[in-house]
Amino acid sequence: MRHPQFLTAFPRGPRRTQSKAHGHAPQHDHDGRHAHHQRHASAGGDWFSGSPDGRGDADGFGGDGRGWARGRKVSGDDLQLMLLGLLEQNPSHGYELIKALGALSNGFYTPSPGMVYPALTYLEELGYATVEQAGAKKRYHLAEPGRAHLDGNRERLSLMFNKFKHVARKMDWMRQAWSGQPRSTGPEGEDTATGWLPEFVEARQALKRALLERTDATPKEQRRIAAILARATEEITGPCS
Repeated sequence: MRHPQFLTAFPRGPRRTQSKAHGHAPQHDHDGRHAHHQRHASAGGDWFSGSPDGRGDADGFGGDGRGWARGRKVSGDDLQLMLLGLLEQNPSHGYELIKALGALSNGFYTPSPGMVYPALTYLEELGYATVEQAGAKKRYHLAEPGRAHLDGNRERLSLMFNKFKHVARKMDWMRQAWSGQPRSTGPEGEDTATGWLPEFVEARQALKRALLERTDATPKEQRRIAAILARATEEITGPCS
């Protein structure tokens, strides 16, 4: 486990303005409402793009768990897309959507009502969602324009949800490791809590270490490594045998 001194050995860089942190201007204005929501929902950086101070491992948080809290920021656009993805599965109240995101990420990311309800209001203004009023409560439904928006962003949404699932499993794996108790395993030796095989986890860790050890590689060596990774990526994403 790393010492606290290690975590503060690298000074935090200057805070970026929100327009630079997102890398693009808001796509819609609506008299400034969208710009305000974007700043509110993603202040501090975009977790899916990495933490603003560049810390944490390739999964978005430090290996000892200390970096988890630093990576919980999600941009307004990403939050809106995830909400639409959840509404496609089930019409929901706002608090149900909050709970669904928390459950998907094993508590790693649970947005506040102050983030979710403005996002839902904006989706309604865009026509991406409709609202069913039941007393004081609102149930949100996916509208056809929202479904069309989802269809144009399926790959992006899948990657976001898969990253949350991965973080949830990694948190379970790390908690089990810290507990010191034997893992409960399935018929093929997989961890019953995460579904991961020990050799799968060890291979991921070995790759990360190998890349860190080559951080000062020459351009020639970088090209060799890039070619290896490209071949490995092609095999991983290809048809399962």
